[in-house]
Amino acid sequence: MQSNDARTLVPIVVPTVAVGAIAAVVSGIVAGGEGAIGAVVATAVVCLFMGLGILGLQFTAKHFPHLFQAMGLLLYVTQLLVLFVFVAIFKNTTLFNPKAFAATIIVAAVVWVAAQARAHLKAKIFYIDPDSSDATKNDKSGSSS
Repeated sequence: MQSNDARTLVPIVVPTVAVGAIAAVVSGIVAGGEGAIGAVVATAVVCLFMGLGILGLQFTAKHFPHLFQAMGLLLYVTQLLVLFVFVAIFKNTTLFNPKAFAATIIVAAVVWVAAQARAHLKAKIFYIDPDSSDATKNDKSGSSS
């Protein structure tokens, strides 16, 4: 992982994990140990899927910039569908509390998307290539005679 990838992921993962920890405490109080386990598993699932999605999106941006917007839309729809599939699969599990799991997945996914939007708004991304103006100054203009 490059350093700029880590700078992108850290401000997104930290709030999500913090909300997951709060959800684990609340679920532990409300539903006992099974609730806390469900919240921890849900937070891990959200961080894993959304994190892999960001890494895939960054790969697409670097190698296929013309597909970036379409890939982003496809990625978010796929991520939400996969999270709903996880909720449906673990609906009747006895490993942890499924209600705590579902609630934490929803809250963690919303926090992830909000933190990602905030991180991208605060990112200082050049939209003008600073080197391109130097290249045009060196070119000769007019006739050479």
